[in-house]
Amino acid sequence: MNVFRLAGDMTHLLSIIILLLKIRATKSCTGISLKTQELYVIVFLTRYLDLFTKYISFYNTTMKLVFLGTSISIVWYMRYHKVVKQTYNKDQDTFRHYFLAIPCFLLALLIHHEFTVIEVLWTFSIYLEAVAILPQLVLLQRSRNIDNLTGNYVFLLGAYRALYLVNWVYRYFTENHLVRWIPWLSGLVQTTLYADFFYYYIKSWKNNEKLQLPA
Repeated sequence: MNVFRLAGDMTHLLSIIILLLKIRATKSCTGISLKTQELYVIVFLTRYLDLFTKYISFYNTTMKLVFLGTSISIVWYMRYHKVVKQTYNKDQDTFRHYFLAIPCFLLALLIHHEFTVIEVLWTFSIYLEAVAILPQLVLLQRSRNIDNLTGNYVFLLGAYRALYLVNWVYRYFTENHLVRWIPWLSGLVQTTLYADFFYYYIKSWKNNEKLQLPA
């Protein structure tokens, strides 16, 4: 654990808290992609199978349970809450997310650290997380006008992955931590996908303007 890893975890947690507060306070999920949220549920379910086989620390176990529980809660709200589900932008959230899940799974079968069920599913979760934000970014681009809470959620989600990249680089130079190419390259791809959004988010913040993405 170091300051970059902790900052990444807290940024990730804050992004989810902001999203849940938006949904609960406004009774609306406008601008949020259900496809992305469903992909994150798959990511956490496949990544945290070691909850049943390995104990690392109280902090580690708690964070895993929090991410699992909150991601499932968000999907439940968007699918089944009688008020929230009516605000879902179904007509705009049309990205075919299984086009992301299937190739990621096939890639995990081919490129992995060890050919075991848990390791292949962990690798699949890493690949899938790298591209899970795509339906959300496409939805934001289509809707263009983005409310502050949604914009903050996506920004913090991207910042979490960028901080994890810094964490890995820091550990490599200070702890002789081995390079793990699968999470490193996947994290780099994921952060790159946010680059355009980061640019317009920071630009709107500096100019004190409402965040808008180009069509």
